[in-house]
Amino acid sequence: MAQYVVVFDLETIPDLEAVSRINGLAEHDDAVAEGIVGEKFPKLPLHKIACIGAVIAERLDDHWAIRSLGAPHMGERSEADLISSFSDRLQSLRPTLVSFNGQGFDLPVLRYRAMVNSIPAPGLHARAYFKRYDDAAVDLCDVLGSYSSGAKAKLDELCRVLGLAGKPDGVDGAEVAGFVKAGRIAEVAAYCETDVVNTYRVWLRYELFRGALKPDEFRSSETALADFIRARLVEKPHLAFLIDDLHRSVEVPISA
Repeated sequence: MAQYVVVFDLETIPDLEAVSRINGLAEHDDAVAEGIVGEKFPKLPLHKIACIGAVIAERLDDHWAIRSLGAPHMGERSEADLISSFSDRLQSLRPTLVSFNGQGFDLPVLRYRAMVNSIPAPGLHARAYFKRYDDAAVDLCDVLGSYSSGAKAKLDELCRVLGLAGKPDGVDGAEVAGFVKAGRIAEVAAYCETDVVNTYRVWLRYELFRGALKPDEFRSSETALADFIRARLVEKPHLAFLIDDLHRSVEVPISA
């Protein structure tokens, strides 16, 4: 049976209609709802999913091979369709699910938003993804910090500590709502893709650390990622900055 991993990340915006309902406002009083949200981080049910980015990789004999990389977004389909498509893919592959802070944010948001949209999402229960300590879902932020809030690191910080390129300049998670409002959802999707690639690379390093990948298998997995990105630079130019970094990574000696 094929072995798959899905590395995913959400980008979200405030659900202003829900904010209005909670506060007894008129249905489309977005300006007042935005004022209520302000600079605060909304409660998780109030995060409307703007984009779901994912890397899907398959384990071959000697490395992990990328099967797809994308970030479908609200400019292309509804939130309900985004969730349903993601759930369907999990249902068919039954993969290991990998995230960075997925247990604290992405997974509960997916569950809340499926319920807000009144849609079935059985793929989210294809395996024990909501059990915090189950290997079906690996939250790297939790696992690497030994489930201690004081030991956690941010993804960009961790990437740079590990010698990885980290996040590109331009978009930050806190700016997503502004970008979406300005009609720049494609840039949000591009940013989301860089996040899932970074998370995938941290996961490969974690697999090397715990002995699930041998050094040559790790290098081959990084090379396969570089080849995948290089072949798609015309459609994904935002990933070009990762190519040199991936080459440097595979050239660094690793003790067997």
